[in-house]
Amino acid sequence: MRVLVAPDSFGGTLSAPEAARAIIEGWRRHAPDDVLTAAAMADGGPGLVDVLHAATGGRLDVVRVRGPLGADVPVTVLHADGTAFVESAQACGLHLVEAKDPLHASTFGVGQAVAAAVDAGASRVVVGLGGSATNDGGAGLLAALGATADVPLDAGPAALANVGSVDVAPAVERLRGVELVVAADVDVTLLGMFGATKTFGPQKGLTDAHIVEVDGWLDRFVVAVCGPSPAQRRPADAKGAGAAGGLGFALMVLGGTVVSGIELVAETVGLTAEAGAHDLVVTGEGTYDFSSRAGKVVHGVAAVAAAAARPCIVLAGQVLVGSREMRAMGVESAYGVTERVAVEESMGEPARHLADLAERVARTWSPRPLD
Repeated sequence: MRVLVAPDSFGGTLSAPEAARAIIEGWRRHAPDDVLTAAAMADGGPGLVDVLHAATGGRLDVVRVRGPLGADVPVTVLHADGTAFVESAQACGLHLVEAKDPLHASTFGVGQAVAAAVDAGASRVVVGLGGSATNDGGAGLLAALGATADVPLDAGPAALANVGSVDVAPAVERLRGVELVVAADVDVTLLGMFGATKTFGPQKGLTDAHIVEVDGWLDRFVVAVCGPSPAQRRPADAKGAGAAGGLGFALMVLGGTVVSGIELVAETVGLTAEAGAHDLVVTGEGTYDFSSRAGKVVHGVAAVAAAAARPCIVLAGQVLVGSREMRAMGVESAYGVTERVAVEESMGEPARHLADLAERVARTWSPRPLD
């Protein structure tokens, strides 16, 4: 039996390559004769650069940028054939903050990383969005690239409360002649009931009261950047504008084109051809829930498997969707580590527990022949 193992990272406990190795190790305990192929995946969020570097090679440059709350952090920029890949989570990721402070967290460092990529000679820059600690509408990124305003742009959404004017022309000029691609992990808009703040604000530390307030500040920011009419405000209403707390919006204002992060990675690693050459596709993530639908790795891998007429199963830390919902996502079955192990225990040795889960699942999907 040929098995393609194409997981996402597992919520900060395992990288995508580590998760793939753990699944393969456990599977082989039961089915040592199966042919197992690792194809670590990412959706634009954490792990994007590692996954693409493994697939494409290229040069890795490390630059120091301002983190979400001011402390310097290292960011690895991948250069391959004139294209630079920047992973925004490395500059403003939730994993970089010990105490969440979404009112003051900034995307300034992402803009610094983009500028460094351009200065290194990139004619095309792909910015992966996802896993951010920020909700500033990309104001910090614009500031790092030269935009100016009548309020600080690099101090988080709270600084935008009284914004009246923003000049993005210097940032646009900074990127003149550079193709900008936005690899988004979600397709949410920037504002409103289904926008970035309402959808992802709570996981970044925003209270219900903050959500309403921050959305109002970002609305004011949109008017200052784009203008008040519906036609002028169109970038804020576009799918992907709300990715990474609004970084998608800022990058679109600068001329960026939004693409699905998982589709970009799938094309780069040749996932369609790989799926067709295997009998079963295994994917996974830390928590398999309803947010796994649009734009996420599990959903994207399942779609590729379906197009190749191959069954797809999910191995996750936790499974929080029912069988009807998972089949609507193109998944045959899903299995969670926490079905047998407490959450705290599973976090302590994630690779071992994921390997144990893979061994159990292999008994169902790759039964040994009878003697």
